[in-house]
Amino acid sequence: MTIIDNAVYVNGIRAAEPKNLEQTFETLAQHGGMAWIGLYRPTTHEMSAVAQEFGLHELAVEDAISAHQRPKLERYGSSLFTVLRPARYLDAEETVEFGELHIFIGPNFVVTVRHAEMAGVGRVRQRLENSPELLNHGPETVLYALLDQIVDDYMPVIAGLQNDIDEIEDQLFSNDSTVSRRIYELAREVIQFQRAIHPLPDMIQQLNRGFEKYAVTEELQHNLRDVQDHVQRVISRADSFRDLLQNALTLDGTLTANRQNEASAEQNEQVKKISSWAAIFFAPSFVAGVYGMNFDEMPELHWTFGYPMAICIMIAIAGLMYVIFKKKGWL
Repeated sequence: MTIIDNAVYVNGIRAAEPKNLEQTFETLAQHGGMAWIGLYRPTTHEMSAVAQEFGLHELAVEDAISAHQRPKLERYGSSLFTVLRPARYLDAEETVEFGELHIFIGPNFVVTVRHAEMAGVGRVRQRLENSPELLNHGPETVLYALLDQIVDDYMPVIAGLQNDIDEIEDQLFSNDSTVSRRIYELAREVIQFQRAIHPLPDMIQQLNRGFEKYAVTEELQHNLRDVQDHVQRVISRADSFRDLLQNALTLDGTLTANRQNEASAEQNEQVKKISSWAAIFFAPSFVAGVYGMNFDEMPELHWTFGYPMAICIMIAIAGLMYVIFKKKGWL
């Protein structure tokens, strides 16, 4: 079902729960208050109905339908369009899952459009319904509360990424062949996370500049400044992760090169030993091969001690070569 939750609030209290969008528009027109419509991957027809009723800009509506937007905040007349990228850390897969939340707010309405499963919007709605005096401040309250919830949800992601980086540091010195791939995958997640959070300070500054123009209450201003502080801490941690992973990648390259050099040195030592023994066995084989050609005219061929002499020559040459290679450290 596309409509997740649909309610009209009067004086911060949930006054009506329309069954469809048409009833929502009628209730809002008759009783006033504020409508909060929660949509999940709405169809073009549903978004067109909402856009026509609340006067939403066609470019913002197109973005909300197509999704795949970077975090941003754009004002179209009396309405404000915001894109946020929620994130959560999946312990089982040790990965970060990103969602996308689009928020339209106007003088008497809030429309939230989700493109992924997330419980944050429901928690914010419940929290605000339990504080009608806060919700009575208007649609800006919902926007600030959603922003605050999403930033708070970034903290478990920070903890999960920190744990992954700690594990990588252990893997680096355990000769784990998969560590390079994991560093690249984690670096990609950190980059995606940075893309989700880096636009937030500018977005909050835009909201700050509209405090006086749109008569934002002191309480909401204080809440937004608190969110701003949390955002700065999250950004600082995420940027440090990027540096740590870059250092880990450099260290992994150095350790890999050292292991390759050690393997090459070990291989060279083995080649020296094999070559030395091959040379030692070649000399006697050469002498034996010469005397094995069975020519009649050969030195000492018919001498009584010719055979012992040949054996002694082979042993002497082999022994001499063994001594030479031993002194050179090849054996």
